[in-house]
Amino acid sequence: MVQSKVKTYVGFCIKSGKITLGSNAIATLKGGVRLLILDGKAKKNSLRYALKFKNKFSCPLIVYNGNFEEIVQKPLCRLVAIKDKSLADAILNSGDTDCELYIEGGE
Repeated sequence: MVQSKVKTYVGFCIKSGKITLGSNAIATLKGGVRLLILDGKAKKNSLRYALKFKNKFSCPLIVYNGNFEEIVQKPLCRLVAIKDKSLADAILNSGDTDCELYIEGGE
């Protein structure tokens, strides 16, 4: 089975320390967030946090509809922040069919 590009790029972020996992950890960041990725199976509360962080950091939000825990390698994690610009751009331009850019008002 071919590994998704998003999983590969998130793996690079994890290895380089350019990712923050979970809403509580993201809330402590002051800036530098280039992209947020939300689990497609997340509840409304997680979506609310994701939208709050999207506005705080003025960055895009992607909803990932695949196996999210597999790509972030952390059980029960529903939201991650990517802090590397080139990796965030690579994820945005990956064309992965499991990802969709969140458009406000689409709740």
